[in-house]
Amino acid sequence: MLPQMDIDGQEKLLAAHVLVVGLGGLGSPVVQYLAASGVGKLTLVDDDLVELSNLQRQPLHSSADVGKSKVQSALESVAALNPEVHVNALQVRADDEWFREQLSAENINLVIDCTDNAAVRYALNRVCLQAGVPWISAAAVGVSGQITLFNPADSDSPCYACLYPQLSDDQLSCAESGVLSPLVGVMGSMQALEALKWLAGSGRSLNQTLLTFDALASDWRRWAIKKRPQCPACGSVSGSATQAGND
Repeated sequence: MLPQMDIDGQEKLLAAHVLVVGLGGLGSPVVQYLAASGVGKLTLVDDDLVELSNLQRQPLHSSADVGKSKVQSALESVAALNPEVHVNALQVRADDEWFREQLSAENINLVIDCTDNAAVRYALNRVCLQAGVPWISAAAVGVSGQITLFNPADSDSPCYACLYPQLSDDQLSCAESGVLSPLVGVMGSMQALEALKWLAGSGRSLNQTLLTFDALASDWRRWAIKKRPQCPACGSVSGSATQAGND
């Protein structure tokens, strides 16, 4: 019923294959909204188990799932929500080689990073650049969130290493730094929204744009991010972000 999506958009979602890496706070709304929206195939990746401390920010899982692998819990949640979605659930610790094999063997249209692991993000950046596959990255720590989309098919699109030449896990982890639980829901929902727009070919994507969110002020800001020469990953130097206005 949405003219911006229509039947053509829904058919594109049905034909799409999305790889979701991480099934925690960000991954919970991503998986739920993509499944409910009729994305045809989901490959879900996480090597962790559900813990009681996860539940305040990871509604994909319940207290009955404590001790299960997150991929098994997610598989059961998706089956209950939309049994027609084809789900490939993999309990693995992903690295460059694993991502490379997946992107070469599977017809993956989009990757969504829902981790708080720097090594995984840099691995995704390298492999997606090589394979030409777009990916959406978001983060939520403390009371701040951010989201962007990287599109290797666009020669002007910066890569993750342009934006963050060096980033460590202690700068990413909400488990170490704490997080206001609805914030990860907000940022994960934004990832799902961006994914649906991208897959359906609707609206304006976040390519070359970083959105940041201050949860305490309920303030969104939009930053233009640019690719520059000599980055070790894609041929540009340390990327820059200039404020493009408020949303």
